[in-house]
Amino acid sequence: MDSKKKNKTRSSKAGIIFPVGRIHRLLKNGNYARKVGVGAAVYLAGVAEYLAAEILELAAQAAQDNSRSRVAPRHILLAVKNDDELRKLLAGVVISEGGVLPSIRKELLPKKTNKPGSQED
Repeated sequence: MDSKKKNKTRSSKAGIIFPVGRIHRLLKNGNYARKVGVGAAVYLAGVAEYLAAEILELAAQAAQDNSRSRVAPRHILLAVKNDDELRKLLAGVVISEGGVLPSIRKELLPKKTNKPGSQED
């Protein structure tokens, strides 16, 4: 009988894809605090995975709206800027090759004129 136990990663125990061990190592070596709890890395990995999944889901919808099958930086920018909560979270972030949101300032639009024959009384 083999009494040796199969190793199970902390990521698989937590049911997430992001690497809990690597995040824990980076938290310890980053001098963010004197001590880093075991649960901190699991929590941070879970939050990071959720944010990545949310952004990718919205970016995939933006790519599909533009009849594209591949997500480009432009689609990520459109996804972030069109979502209120993500826009607030990533307010100071510049997405390289993302471009800008399409908009025309009101001052630049042509003024509406009254058609002859219509009265404004």
